[in-house]
Amino acid sequence: MKKITAVLLQQNETLQQTFINAGADECVVLGKNVGDASLLPLLQGLESEYALLYMKTSPIELSKTSLKRFLSVADDTGASMVYSNYYQVMNGETTVVPTIEYQMGSVRDDFNFGSLVLVRIDDVKEVSIAPYQYATWYAIRLWLSTIADFCHIDEVLYTEMEEDTRKSGEKQFDYVNPRNRAVQIEMEQAFTAYLKEVGAYLEPKFKDVDFSGVSFEKEASVIIPVRNRVKTVADAVHSALSQKTSFSFNVIVIDNHSTDGTTELLKEMAIVDNRLVHIVPESTQLGIGGCWMEGVNNPACGKFAIQLDSDDLYQDETVLQQIVDAFYAQNCAMLIGSYTMTNFDLEVLPPGLIDHVEWTPDNGRNNALRINGLGAPRAFFTPLLREYGVPNVSYGEDYALGLRFSREYQIGRLYNSLYLCRRWEGNSDAALAIDKVNANNFYKDKLRTIEMAARLLKNMEG
Repeated sequence: MKKITAVLLQQNETLQQTFINAGADECVVLGKNVGDASLLPLLQGLESEYALLYMKTSPIELSKTSLKRFLSVADDTGASMVYSNYYQVMNGETTVVPTIEYQMGSVRDDFNFGSLVLVRIDDVKEVSIAPYQYATWYAIRLWLSTIADFCHIDEVLYTEMEEDTRKSGEKQFDYVNPRNRAVQIEMEQAFTAYLKEVGAYLEPKFKDVDFSGVSFEKEASVIIPVRNRVKTVADAVHSALSQKTSFSFNVIVIDNHSTDGTTELLKEMAIVDNRLVHIVPESTQLGIGGCWMEGVNNPACGKFAIQLDSDDLYQDETVLQQIVDAFYAQNCAMLIGSYTMTNFDLEVLPPGLIDHVEWTPDNGRNNALRINGLGAPRAFFTPLLREYGVPNVSYGEDYALGLRFSREYQIGRLYNSLYLCRRWEGNSDAALAIDKVNANNFYKDKLRTIEMAARLLKNMEG
């Protein structure tokens, strides 16, 4: 039996020779994208022990020991899939890309394994999935994770050429780009089938929310955590204070020990309008989530706590009214709106409206485990938010809440633009280094791991 077959996306003699020289017994050509349905029968028809999939068509460099290392780790561990770190060449510069450890919650379809993965053919032959045009590889690797562990080799084993030169902040919304809608529909179908297979799928049955059993002086509070945003925070506060509503509301700004004049500016604004509650917390160890807890646990907080970031603005003066009305109309414990991407001068940026239309009342809380964000602005029924708590982090705290709320309650949606999300060089996620991207992704994967474990227990307990 041949030990290893390299699978390439297109006929390329140079690439084929690269893999043969590196130790592959043979090369076969898929001729299509790995999402295509033809991938599975091709893999299952191989007579090798392993298949080495190369997910790109650009040149790749392999050392004389690269494939040997892949194979020895696969043999030693019994893993169904093996992947590694790699060098990336972009704009003439070479950097190390450290891939992250796979865990139960690493189920997002954009998990970065790199462009080269080794799979065990005997395990692939156990895979049984629906035919997909775009989601075949995603469905295969989800299924493989149920058969045997994946093994991450924390070593650099190859060099790939990267042609996508966009910054991290420009890539993070690809999954909600309307041009990718057909792809996302299939990814959701594949993921939902996986959740049902492993027992983590939740039926569309939700608890009712009793809004009448609590008493608050204010119906709603806009919560704005801020640190060193003297350039933008006044715009955000004015956007909140200018809301026209049939109920009373306030604006709670948690000023996380700013040093650039933000504190002084907010003090002056609070004198002018007593609806602005300016809080400087005692602790100096708070992330965005910790600041949120300072706001929602303050006695001034209203029945509904509604998000506004210090960089951003509400779409118009009707946003709070729309959100509060939707809580009652949809009987939801958390509500998420839609937003428009703009530059600092409020000129619309691609992809424009981010509306997360992939969310459905029946399957939204299942699909939420697949994607890395749920949208904005976010709003919460304050008693439940106080009960669940907000993780004291500055990334992913909103996603953690979306998963937790959706486990029990319906999350309401508004699909018209409520929010202007301004992208500028001062945004904390405008251009992240790979280590920070990995840390953020690992944390969200961990949140998914925790939530999937909770849902498995929920289903076992009935």
